[in-house]
Amino acid sequence: MSVSFSTSRKPLAPLAVALALALGLSACSPAPEEAAPAAAPAAAPAAAAPAADAALQAAEQTANALAALSDAELREKGNTALREQRLYGPAGDNAMEYYLALRQKSSKPDVSAESALMDLMPYALIASEQAINTNNFEEAERLLALMSRTDPEAPSLTRIGDAIAAGRTAAADRERLDAERTERERAAAEQRTRDEAAAATAQLAAPAPAAEAPAPAAAEPAPAQPAAVQPTPVAAAPAPTPAAAPTPAPARTGAPRAISTPQPPYPREAARSRASGSVTVQYTIGADGRVTAVTILRARPRGVFERTVEETVQTWRFEAPGEPVNQTRTFEFRM
Repeated sequence: MSVSFSTSRKPLAPLAVALALALGLSACSPAPEEAAPAAAPAAAPAAAAPAADAALQAAEQTANALAALSDAELREKGNTALREQRLYGPAGDNAMEYYLALRQKSSKPDVSAESALMDLMPYALIASEQAINTNNFEEAERLLALMSRTDPEAPSLTRIGDAIAAGRTAAADRERLDAERTERERAAAEQRTRDEAAAATAQLAAPAPAAEAPAPAAAEPAPAQPAAVQPTPVAAAPAPTPAAAPTPAPARTGAPRAISTPQPPYPREAARSRASGSVTVQYTIGADGRVTAVTILRARPRGVFERTVEETVQTWRFEAPGEPVNQTRTFEFRM
C-alpha cells in the first residue's frame, strides 16, 4: 500500500484514516524476528518418503501380478508389447518386464526372450538419459532397475546411477535457492509496509505550516527615468562539442540454450553385435536456432554410427542466437 500526503492546509481526518490503515497493516505483519523460518532443505526427504513408499508398494504389486502369469502368458504378453512398441514402459506392462519375469519363472533360458532383452538395453539406456535431462528421476531409476536386472555387468549402469544422484542434488539446490529468494522477497515487502507506516506517523506529527504574513502595500511608483543605453555584449560562439565515440555492441557470451536435443538412438544392428564406438560432429546453429549443417569430423568405427548421429542432430533446436554459432559434440556408444 502506498500513502501520500499534501502540504496544503486541509482537514486532518483523511490523513488520520490513512495513518490508521497503515498502522493496522503494520501491526498485522509479523516482525522479522517473529516470522516463521523458511523450511529447511532437510525436510525434503521426509516429504518425499510417502511417495517412495507408494512407488515401492506399486512395484511389489506389479511383481506379484507378473509372477501369477504362466510362462506362455508372459511370452505372449512380451511379444505383444514388443510389436506395439511398449519396449520399456508403461511400468508393469512392457516387453522388458514381461521377458524378465519369464526369465525368473522359467527353468531354462528362453532364447527369443533373452535376445529381445539384449536388443532393448540400448533403448532403455537412452530413455533413462532423457528422463534425467527432464528431471524425471523416478522414471530414470525405474529404467536403471530394469537394465540392472537385464545385464548386471553393463558398464553404463554406474554412469546412469551417478547422473541420477547428481541431478537430484542439483534439483534440491534449486528448490533451496527458490525458497530463500521467496523468503527475502517476503521480508522486503514487510519492511516496505513498516516504512510506509513510519512515514505516515512522521507526517502526522509534523507541525502545520505558519500562516503567510500579509504582503506590504505597494509603494507609489517612482517617475520613470530614461534608461542608459548599454552596449549589447556579443556572445562568443560555443566551442564545438566533440562527437561521442560509438559505444561498441556488447560481445555475445555463452552458448545458445538448448530447447530440444534428443540423443541419437543406438543402431539396431550395432546393438545386436554389441558394437561400441564414438562419433564427433560439428554443427552450425542458425540465427533462428535451427541446426543448418552437420559435419562428421571423426567416427570410430566408420560406417556404423554416423547416420543416426547426423539425422538426430539435424532435428535439434536452440534459442535463437541472432547469428550463426558453430559447436562440436562427441557421442559415445557403449553397451
